[in-house]
Amino acid sequence: MTTAPVVSVRDLRKRYGSHDALRGVDFDIHEGETFALLGPNGAGKSTTIEILEGYRDRTGGEASVLGVDPGRGGLGWKSRLGIVLQSGGEQGSVTVREQLRHFASFYPNPRKADDVIAAVGLEEKADTLIRKLSGGQRRRVDVALGIIGRPELLFLDEPTTGFDPEARRRFWELIRSLRAEGTTILLTTHYLDEAAQLSDRAAVIAGGVVVASGPIAELGGADSRTPIVRWRVNGELREQRTTEPGLVVRDLIDELGREPDALEIIRPSLEDVYLSLLEKHLGEHGTTDAPAHTATEAAR
Repeated sequence: MTTAPVVSVRDLRKRYGSHDALRGVDFDIHEGETFALLGPNGAGKSTTIEILEGYRDRTGGEASVLGVDPGRGGLGWKSRLGIVLQSGGEQGSVTVREQLRHFASFYPNPRKADDVIAAVGLEEKADTLIRKLSGGQRRRVDVALGIIGRPELLFLDEPTTGFDPEARRRFWELIRSLRAEGTTILLTTHYLDEAAQLSDRAAVIAGGVVVASGPIAELGGADSRTPIVRWRVNGELREQRTTEPGLVVRDLIDELGREPDALEIIRPSLEDVYLSLLEKHLGEHGTTDAPAHTATEAAR
């Protein structure tokens, strides 16, 4: 017996005036998996998520979330969701613990507030007014509010914006623990190392369409992950894409009688695959979108 997807999207479309923000998006998310929706700014990621959360109406196509059309989901359906928006803005005159206990009262089987506070690394700020927290600390409160109700499906829209590297690593452990508990997660992030660490599968969206989807280790197809041997000869940079980089290096050494200058073997990362997919889409459609943050930028 095949279990129906937790999220199913078919030919999803959204138009704003004469602009098509989504032009026929398709993907499924299965129970217990973490699915990353990747793409540059303006690609349609947030529009897709807002439709699935029930915050925005679609222009066309079909969508099902936990077996319900998100455009018709009621309070019972919404209580099964956890949502972390790009910016939460919780700055009230209540403490972190007070806010979490208040939100916990909305759900039938919430987590303990103190457990969630520890999970997001705010133990020392539990009794601090939210408006006195730093931006990164308030972001952690947003994440805590998203998971307090034990959601079946958790939407994480760029959740680690403002986190320092240590906080990001702690957040990754939290997401892994949620996945181990069976929580289904839809993640958008500009940090490709984050997507690689956390996601089972991903879809890359650009210009309102999905340009590639699949398991993280297979995204973009085998060709895009073929290693590259790169070296210099008389100051000239050369490279060869090959499935047998060791043999290419051996032949070069035999030919030159020594190791080539600046020799390196590059195994494409998710970031490399992602950028190549966007470059291909740009070449075919002329779409101009900003690239995602690199792993180096994520550590800043």
